[in-house]
Amino acid sequence: MTAISPPEPAGVIHDIGYRHYDGARLGRGHARVALTRHSLRGAFGLGRSFRAKVMPFVLLVIMVLPAIVSIAGMALAQQRGPVIDYPNFSATMSVVLAIFLATQSPILVAPDLRFRVLPLYFSRPVTVGDYVVAKVAAMSLALLILQWLPLTVTFVGELLVNPPGDPGTGRYLASMVLSVVYSVMLACLGLAIASLTPRRGLGVAAVIAFYLFTTAVSQVLTEILGSMSQDDSAGWALLINPFYLVDAVQVWLTGASAAMGNSYPGGASGPVAALGIVALTALGGAVLILRYRKAASA
Repeated sequence: MTAISPPEPAGVIHDIGYRHYDGARLGRGHARVALTRHSLRGAFGLGRSFRAKVMPFVLLVIMVLPAIVSIAGMALAQQRGPVIDYPNFSATMSVVLAIFLATQSPILVAPDLRFRVLPLYFSRPVTVGDYVVAKVAAMSLALLILQWLPLTVTFVGELLVNPPGDPGTGRYLASMVLSVVYSVMLACLGLAIASLTPRRGLGVAAVIAFYLFTTAVSQVLTEILGSMSQDDSAGWALLINPFYLVDAVQVWLTGASAAMGNSYPGGASGPVAALGIVALTALGGAVLILRYRKAASA
């Protein structure tokens, strides 16, 4: 009589060293902060190669140069007033801000799209909204650093030099608030444009193209309408440039002179510019949400 052998086991469990996590679970809020901090470091090339740090820090130095010139001028001439008035600083330095936005926005969004790691983020409590908020916050903070540092250096230098007259405290504080508006709007627009492609180079080109297109159209229409003596229409054409939207709002709210010698139409131009800022910011945020929902489900 033949003995019946026992059945072969269906499977084997191997202990490969995984252990349960017993530490504190910090939740979505901590995840958002960590992602924001990581993205902000990436915007300045921190934690990456030396080559990645060159562009952001060169642009930061360029932004600070007018502050140094202003302090030296006030000390030599003993007259108050920086080279670029506080509320006009961001609009005057728009080219530098646009270059920073174009070169660094794709760094924040392109790698995750290209290497398809978004499902890993969203497998945890982090939602699409959390991810977008963290990226926008990081780029906004990076742009704020580029603006707040030279503005603060200029103001502190003015206080230390102490030329005759009252310090421009009100203009300085207004410029700090305007910088927040600039930063959030530009961050939403830049990240939205850069997120449309997983290729970093294409993202850079797309953001630069948007800035050049809006600037060129704005200037060309302004010159044409100005040559036809349609000054009000020429003022409205300036608002095609997103940087001038914020400048028009600061002229409306503070009564200060416009940047770059611009002349905006009176009356409704300020409220219309404010609505334009809200619309562009909301549009950029909506594009980001839709883009990442699609990427997460792919």
